[in-house]
Amino acid sequence: MQPEGTRSATVFLSYSRADQKRALPVIKALEAAGLQVWWDGLLEGGATYLPTTEAALESADAVVVLWSKVSVESNWVRDEAQRGRDRQCLIPLTIDGTMPPLGFRQFQVIDISKWRGKAGDPQIERAIRAVWTFAGQEPKISIAQPRQPRVSRRALIGGGAAVLVGGGALTVWKTGLPGGKSALGNSVAVLPFRNLSGDSDEDYFAEGIAEQIRLTLSRNSKLLVLAPASIQAVAKDGVAEPKSIADKLKVSYVLTGVVRRSGDELRISAALNDGATGFPSWTEEFRRKSEDVFAIQEGIADAVAAVMAAQTASAGASIRKQPGGTRNVKAYDAYLRGNAYYALRTGEAAYRSALAQYDSAIAEDSNFAAAHAARAKVLVVITSSFAQASEFKTAYSDALASARKAVALAPDFAKAHSALGFVLIQGRLDLRGARGPLEQARKLGAGDAEVLSLFSALAAELGRKADAERAVGDALKLDPLNPGAHRLAAFVAYCARDWPLAEQRNRRALELNPRIDQVHAYLGDLLCQQGNYAGAKREYQAEPIELYRLTGLAIIAHRMGDQAEAKAITDKLVAVFGGAGSYQQAQVSAQAGQIDLAIGRLLKAREVGDPGLALAYTDPMLDPLRNRPEFLRLLSDLGFG
Repeated sequence: MQPEGTRSATVFLSYSRADQKRALPVIKALEAAGLQVWWDGLLEGGATYLPTTEAALESADAVVVLWSKVSVESNWVRDEAQRGRDRQCLIPLTIDGTMPPLGFRQFQVIDISKWRGKAGDPQIERAIRAVWTFAGQEPKISIAQPRQPRVSRRALIGGGAAVLVGGGALTVWKTGLPGGKSALGNSVAVLPFRNLSGDSDEDYFAEGIAEQIRLTLSRNSKLLVLAPASIQAVAKDGVAEPKSIADKLKVSYVLTGVVRRSGDELRISAALNDGATGFPSWTEEFRRKSEDVFAIQEGIADAVAAVMAAQTASAGASIRKQPGGTRNVKAYDAYLRGNAYYALRTGEAAYRSALAQYDSAIAEDSNFAAAHAARAKVLVVITSSFAQASEFKTAYSDALASARKAVALAPDFAKAHSALGFVLIQGRLDLRGARGPLEQARKLGAGDAEVLSLFSALAAELGRKADAERAVGDALKLDPLNPGAHRLAAFVAYCARDWPLAEQRNRRALELNPRIDQVHAYLGDLLCQQGNYAGAKREYQAEPIELYRLTGLAIIAHRMGDQAEAKAITDKLVAVFGGAGSYQQAQVSAQAGQIDLAIGRLLKAREVGDPGLALAYTDPMLDPLRNRPEFLRLLSDLGFG
């Protein structure tokens, strides 16, 4: 009997009735290990079979399937195994050496065909250990541990990793060199942790914890840590199994986890899954107070790095503590809420909700550098996308103050320097001043795709082709399925005037997300440069953002000689966007041969702080102005050259 207030791990056993004699010893062994086993022999006379079975299947911590020559042909067994696979709790056993059917072979099968029911046999104990792992609990009885890969004590005992050593068993399931087929070598994808608190409003907290672990791991120069956008593209709805994700992302490891938070109690279970088999190489469960969340995050990151180092023979895999954080739980909670709102990217309301949460975090802890950096970034997004030109100066000054505060509080925090560079470019058009912060961000955040992306954009705008291409190439390795990363790569190629490469990358972005903005406008621009006016017009017409759509259509009307249409579209562009669209109006004027008007509109853009001016140095649409002294002076004032 379980002590009051505790719950045994539960098992749903799926097997063919013809194999019942072979199944009974398995049931006995699982129960003897303290597990609660549901199997169809428990159904009482008159019980409704289907609802009872479905309820047990949905609630079980693990689904154990006994594969045999008979069961592989059973539709019932396949359906139950399918549900276990979808719930990421499938444990396949073979009782006669039969391999699972197609669709289930990505899981490492535990062979118990030679097991004769003896307690303590390594074959059945491996299955028992797997159940406890999926349940996120420690075994209720002593189970012999398999040989572990040698993990240096120095790697484990440091920072938050002390939580691991003192908080429960460090379980390593296998040795060898897992993930050897991975195209990215010593690489890991950190999946959003699942919220098991019973309240979907808590999703942000579970996902935020995983993101903070990812950021900490990305500071390890020995690891390649994939960015979240690519992970989300292959792990929609949380049903994809680790091996499938590893195969699609070409990573060696996949880190998964679940979070339960109830009041001040926090429970986190994490598993580092071998990408070659889908089975865990390391698991751990933490039961702590909420204020211990920071030590848990650091401990998981340290342990993941240590296990990867041990199994791949990579040296120096220690983690540098993530700077810029807080030890205030309320501030941290508000910060994670802000990140969740920002990630929605659904418009002004979501961005303003993010800003309010970042303000709350700072009110709780004024020294929370990450919150200051995030606040600066979202202020720029709100201002550049939704504010009037008259509001630019005040809003951008506020953003700049937040970014500088973040850098002052955490000089080693890559995202603080990245935010400062972002504000200086977008808000102040100070490209000269932005170089230092973005260079420092790249140095500190070489494993962060977002940091690399901002640097590559600046390098492209400055005409530093090699630097831009190198940085965007590194970003694509970390975020290969992010359409925005491919759009940026296309922009880098466009600035370098490599039209075929820019088109190829834009088309890839559209493959990944047919509704992505700006890509059709970019395609229109590069087709226009090559004289394909009809094709360019079609692309401009498909652009969802009105500012870029009107700009492109006005330019192409001039190129095709339809001056009446060009004037009508330009008039609409001016009427709708006013001073906030000064840069795009200058592009139209330059392409129409209206040189003085184009210069005047660029000076207006400078006056209102139009961030489009960051493109001026490499923008082919402004080529007709290249020899004008006023244009050259403007470029110098902006920090180009």
